[in-house]
Amino acid sequence: MERRIKESILFFSFLLFVLFSSYAQNTNKQESLAHVINVLEAQYHVQFNYAEDTIEAVFLIPPDTSLSLKEAITYLETQTGLLFSILSDGIILVKPREAMVLCGYVKDKDNLQPLASATVQTLKNSTTTDENGFFQIKIENVTQSITIRFLGYKTIIKLTNQFSKTGCDDIFLFPNFQSLSEVVVSNYIASGINKINNGSYEINFSDFDILPGLIDNDVLQSVQAFPGIQSINETVSNINIRGGTHDQNLILWDDIKMYQSGHFFGLISMYNPQITHSVSLRKNGSDVSYTDGVSGTISMQTNQSVNNKLNATLGINLTDANAFVDVPINKTSSIQVAARKSISDFIETPTYSAFFDRISQNTEVSNNTTTITNTDKTFDFYDTSLRWIYKIGDKDELRINFINVFNELQFNENAVVNDEEESRKSNLTQYSIAGALHYNRIWNDKLQTTFEAYETDYKLKAVNVDILDSQRFLQENIVSETSLKLKSNYRFNNALHLLSGYHFVETQVTNLDDIDTPLFRLLVSEVVRTHGVFSQLGYKSKNRNSNLNFGVRYNFIEKFSKSIWEPRLSFSQRFLDFFTVEVLGEFKHQNTSQVINFQNDFLGIEKRRWQLSNNKDIPVITSKQASLGLNYGHRGWLFNIEGYIKHVDGITAQSQGFQNQFEFAKSKGVNRVIGVDVLFRKHINKFSTWISYAYMHNEYQFKDLQPNYFPSNYNIKHAATLGMTYGLTNLKLSAGLNWHSGKPTTLPVTGNEIVNDEVNYEAVNISSLEDYLRLDISALYNFKLTKKTKANVGISLWNVLNKENQINRFYKINSGELNETNQRSLGLTPNAVLNIYF
Repeated sequence: MERRIKESILFFSFLLFVLFSSYAQNTNKQESLAHVINVLEAQYHVQFNYAEDTIEAVFLIPPDTSLSLKEAITYLETQTGLLFSILSDGIILVKPREAMVLCGYVKDKDNLQPLASATVQTLKNSTTTDENGFFQIKIENVTQSITIRFLGYKTIIKLTNQFSKTGCDDIFLFPNFQSLSEVVVSNYIASGINKINNGSYEINFSDFDILPGLIDNDVLQSVQAFPGIQSINETVSNINIRGGTHDQNLILWDDIKMYQSGHFFGLISMYNPQITHSVSLRKNGSDVSYTDGVSGTISMQTNQSVNNKLNATLGINLTDANAFVDVPINKTSSIQVAARKSISDFIETPTYSAFFDRISQNTEVSNNTTTITNTDKTFDFYDTSLRWIYKIGDKDELRINFINVFNELQFNENAVVNDEEESRKSNLTQYSIAGALHYNRIWNDKLQTTFEAYETDYKLKAVNVDILDSQRFLQENIVSETSLKLKSNYRFNNALHLLSGYHFVETQVTNLDDIDTPLFRLLVSEVVRTHGVFSQLGYKSKNRNSNLNFGVRYNFIEKFSKSIWEPRLSFSQRFLDFFTVEVLGEFKHQNTSQVINFQNDFLGIEKRRWQLSNNKDIPVITSKQASLGLNYGHRGWLFNIEGYIKHVDGITAQSQGFQNQFEFAKSKGVNRVIGVDVLFRKHINKFSTWISYAYMHNEYQFKDLQPNYFPSNYNIKHAATLGMTYGLTNLKLSAGLNWHSGKPTTLPVTGNEIVNDEVNYEAVNISSLEDYLRLDISALYNFKLTKKTKANVGISLWNVLNKENQINRFYKINSGELNETNQRSLGLTPNAVLNIYF
């Protein structure tokens, strides 16, 4: 017995020895210096600054956690041979002992913001600043000079003996040309959404958190978070800015006008979220360099800075897979490429099914005659985009952009004809391709010029077969536009500048209708050329409380010998520290609009086609708009109210989408809108909540129709949103409730619905659909996969309550009976995303 006890003691002693040895080996395992630094930063609440090449090949056993900060630093110096200098502001500088190294932080003199990717050079060495504006550079001797340059700022040259010997200096660059636009309200709704002093709103996706129902940076869904902007049918191809139609919006991607806006024919944006850096929204008070967009402007931008490190992203969600890469070519040039492709070829997810059912609802794709069946329904989309930027020197920059977008829907129609089964294919394609060149030159600290040129092309094509009549119906709608713009910006002083320029636009629109049996072909192609000259004076007071932009644009349309003068105004005045009053106004025009000839055109999916004005029955659309707003912001509270009036002249009945007694009317008229947009928002630490409300009175006047005055099809009188976001270090949550009064509709007269084999309608748009209500939630979690690889996963639920919202109602007579058709919104629709950042 005693022997067994001794053997047991020896065995457990040996086991403990093995475990201890294993533990000791694990604790003595060498780690990279970068990992050790990350641990020390968290332990002692300090920050290490270093050049990546200084530490990338250094490995050591981590210091004991019981050591003080100074003892840990001494240990690091002994083990690595590097010099660790503790600065007074809690920053520890890491540099080699054997070389003389200077460091600093390059910042903007006016706003003290760090300047990333600034170039720092000596005769033999060069480097660039990181995202914090920090740099380190080796020097040969104390008499050397160091040159620091950044595009748009004055280059400076400093001797090395002018730098601090004990720390890293702040080095301030003065703008070579100063922009007068700046943020007046940050985090307007959520983080990354800001209000600018020229009356516009900006979403910076690099700082953007999350919005209800969204887990990707879907640009055209995100802008609908602002009061006064919504989509009456939940699509990004029908965004209504203050009651206007979608064709009245100017949509720009890196200053290229786009005539298409969505994939899935409008359910998601066609602009890849990985390459889109920011978006600017203007409801009113546009810059004079812009033309078109009588209701508003949505301008998207890619990142305008040169990237010096390889960045890449891979992502997948329940509709598509996407990839993005930002490749440095050298220290003055980098190229970004993004691509996205639907995954329906491999798997049909619940999200895909919900989207497909939504776009094909009440169309020929889902409905056909009782003797015809539709099979093999497929949908596919992809997009690619590219941005190349080259900083030629301190004063010159070249940028090239390219985008290509494609959507395709196809299906087979099957029927028994003459006792034989036949099958024929119908399809619908929609695509855009565009390219642009931008050249910017800073001549001196007074004058800057910019040259912009783009070519944008859009094509919508449908082949619709009628298998019973052996008929093929081909339809095409093609837009081709060329634009040349030259801008000069002259700065008199820090307060006053003058923007001037010339703009030429040539737009060609072609429409084709082709039937093989009986033979019919109608091809109409028109061209309109417009010359624009503009000038705008900008003023900003010394204390930055007063901001004014006032200018005028003169347009001459060659084809009609028509002159149009367009004054523009944006003014803001800050008072009593926390209040800002804002006055905006503009005159604008546009030569293009979208019309619906027949509701079943283009298979009923994307039935709107672009057309050019002929200055007769299709007038040039002109608008006048004015607004007055008041803003209060203090201690996390924000209150904003803005009243506006808008008058749009030259609209046509065909562009408004009537499905009542005016469905086939051809008349020109006026749209008048009066409204108020209100926003309350409160930030409490990581929690933000907001409530917005929009009131609108929106009516038409058509002199050739009876009655002359009646509510607009887009007259959503009341709309409200309640939203909230909560952000932890790695987790972001958001929820939102959207409500608005029902869309106007026209009902048949009760008890006398049919007269002379036609629907007998009541007065136009005096009734309304049911109120709209939708609850959305979303969550996003960020985490690290490796030291250099990050990732996030997210999930969203659109229409959590699965409410069947009515978005449209229309009536048809079939075999002498009245048929009512109700179109519904998306039901409960989930989505999930995984993004990996390299």
